[in-house]
Amino acid sequence: MRPDSTDSIEAIVIGGSSGSVELMLKVLPQLPADFAPAVLVCLHAGPNSTQGLVELLADRCQLPVFEGEDKQEIVAGTIYVAPGGYHLLVERDRSLSLSVDPPVLYARPSIDVLFESAAACYADRLLALVVTGASADGAAGAERVRLCGGRVFIQDPAECPAPTMPQAVLSRLEPDAILHTVEIADALCRVGVSASSSLRDQSS
Repeated sequence: MRPDSTDSIEAIVIGGSSGSVELMLKVLPQLPADFAPAVLVCLHAGPNSTQGLVELLADRCQLPVFEGEDKQEIVAGTIYVAPGGYHLLVERDRSLSLSVDPPVLYARPSIDVLFESAAACYADRLLALVVTGASADGAAGAERVRLCGGRVFIQDPAECPAPTMPQAVLSRLEPDAILHTVEIADALCRVGVSASSSLRDQSS
């Protein structure tokens, strides 16, 4: 599937670890102010380590940026970052919840936990993106997204500072798109524009 063929996406979940902070600081500021899907970002981080990233993103992004909070409503066109030391989950009523359950693959927040809970909520209206990282966290979650009808994009492992995460996805499934690093923002923007058009069509 071409990365610009995705439509009706209501939420995007992004997972990464090593090298992913720098990537997010490049990609997320390129999302336009009328970007429709909510964006939920899970990067491996320890307690009290994500607030600085949230502040940097808020200064650079056209979309509102928040550190995810328990019982927070998920709003379209908003970026939510999983807080360090907590699992971030999507509830069926499209709100967030936080958990201090044990780490998954040594990580809390866990990408798998976010992806799997988001897949249960959004099904075929979800897009998962796995980027650079040094563990297999995210592969099982990406597989669940696919099983629920959602789409899966990965960053090209050949261009990742730490290719283990996208390679782990490749070991389980064929992604809908393998993106060069410079293509990621544009691919997400096309998804957002398509989703905006779909929402306008539904309201007319």
